[in-house]
Amino acid sequence: MQKDTVVFNLIDKELERQRHGIELIASENFTSLQVMEAMGSCLTNKYAEGYPGKRYYGGCEVVDQVEQLAIDRIKQVFNCEYANVQPHSGAQANAALMLAILQPGDKILGLDLSMGGHLTHGSPVNFSGKYFKPFFYGVKKDTGLIDYEMLEEKARTEKPQLIICGASAYSRDIDYPRIRKVADEIGAFVLCDMSHPAGLIAKGLLSSPFDHCHFVTSTTHKTLRGPRGGVILMKKDFENPFGLKDVKGNIRMMSNLLDMAVFPGTQGGPLEHVIAAKAVAFGELLSDEFTVYINQVQKNAQAMAKAFVEKDYQIISGGTDNHLMLIDLRNKNITGKKAQETLDKAHITLNKNAVPFDDKSPFVTSGIRVGVPAITTRGMKENDMQTVVNLIDKILMDIDNEATINAVREEVKQLMGKFPLYPDLA
Repeated sequence: MQKDTVVFNLIDKELERQRHGIELIASENFTSLQVMEAMGSCLTNKYAEGYPGKRYYGGCEVVDQVEQLAIDRIKQVFNCEYANVQPHSGAQANAALMLAILQPGDKILGLDLSMGGHLTHGSPVNFSGKYFKPFFYGVKKDTGLIDYEMLEEKARTEKPQLIICGASAYSRDIDYPRIRKVADEIGAFVLCDMSHPAGLIAKGLLSSPFDHCHFVTSTTHKTLRGPRGGVILMKKDFENPFGLKDVKGNIRMMSNLLDMAVFPGTQGGPLEHVIAAKAVAFGELLSDEFTVYINQVQKNAQAMAKAFVEKDYQIISGGTDNHLMLIDLRNKNITGKKAQETLDKAHITLNKNAVPFDDKSPFVTSGIRVGVPAITTRGMKENDMQTVVNLIDKILMDIDNEATINAVREEVKQLMGKFPLYPDLA
């Protein structure tokens, strides 16, 4: 069969884009070569509906071992009792979880998207806001920190069946015990979506949700530095409170309900090539090298936040505990859209983002979200964060000057040449 040069030429162009640019999108990272190799393996050919040892197809003896290895490794990483590694994404992990424990029309309480939450936590344009009745808490205007009093008031007033914690643009640690306390008071489940800070939680750099949340979901990329995918976890399995029984009349454990919600509830055949890549990444999480890496992520984020503050950029909450920061550009009289598009021209990639109490539309926004996982993977340290901030500031303070953009683009290329990406790839 003739090689599809059109597609592979585009892949080569994307590799060059990644090599030459400064990647600051908080939800992106660079996997290891062995993660990508596993994703591109012959496992993509195998259908394996069901779970290890309980498949609907024959010939699954090898992929059973692969998937069980992924399960065992992620359970070891987070010291938990249950893991489902089949969700194709974090969004599908959340969808399956909600299908397992909620009925259409049930109430959910999550962090408002405009305050740093996520689409799957109740946004009206998402399944979570269409099939369930969403309510929201926010952050305090003066501090940018989660308004736990508002969360508690909404919980007691509305009595949701599920309280969701976790965020896509929030830079501080979360008070899980406080959330669990009010959840127990009203009889609600607690879900932590740790998709963003999962890598820091894995190594004890942030509070663990596992002792306080009934369920934990995550993506497997971002700070876990694996392939794009999702996972559902529980610290301990427990009897479901719905009285559901199996065919023998035994009470089904919650793990059974979660497994059934993933398959056949929301997905068909699992992507065993991606699960193999997850297994590789989960093995990397157990290494000392990852411990060094994720500690550097936190150090770099704090160094970058400090450098922005010194240049009078307004970081929501004043700093960061994790891998990202949300910057309000209104004092600079620049929109998030303008900042993203202009920095893109200089090969500095980040995303526009609404800030709390934003007065601009979600398509324009007043802010930008900045993250350091990818540039930390490239080998950058604290001193390099000042260099990156200087380049960003040079663009934003002279935002319509094409000569400045061109000069910074060349500086970016020279800088990233010092931090090679996939040198073994042609």
